[in-house]
This record gives sequence, C-alpha cells and structure tokens, in this order.
Amino acid sequence: MHVGIAYADKFKQTWLKLDMPDGSTVREAILRSGLLNQFPEIDLDRNQVGIFGKITRLDAKLADGNRVEIYRPIIADPETVERRDRD
Repeated sequence: MHVGIAYADKFKQTWLKLDMPDGSTVREAILRSGLLNQFPEIDLDRNQVGIFGKITRLDAKLADGNRVEIYRPIIADPETVERRDRD
C-alpha cells in the first residue's frame, strides 16, 4: 500500500511517499521513512502523530493512501501569546 509521511521543522518541510506492506502501523512507517535519522529532535515518546490531521496512536494500522504526520511540540501557549493582528 502507498502512504505518505510528513514532518516540518522550523526550516524545512519533508514529505515522503512509501510503499508499506498491508497491515503496517504508523510506527513502522515512520521507522522505515528514515525521518528519525534525518531529524534527531523527533522523539516518538513525546511527539504526537496523526493521520490526515487527526491524532492517532503509533500502533494504529494504516490504510492505502494515508498521510502520517509527525507533530512538533507546542512551545507557546496561544492564549498567552500577544496577537499579531495586522491592519
């Protein structure tokens, strides 16, 4: 089956397409993608993951065409950060 893996750090967005065996999990796809080597700041015990924008577990089974996303931790509380409205 064909799946995509997406991750973005402050400087670069990465989108990879992978062929995975049927019944593969989110964790297996991330490991096969090589993103953990490319971005050592990714910690699967800390970073949340999702499929098409919906948070999911690492042991969730993938379906053909899924897009796995690795999310960075939020570093600023949006309720306390001053708004940057433009005129």
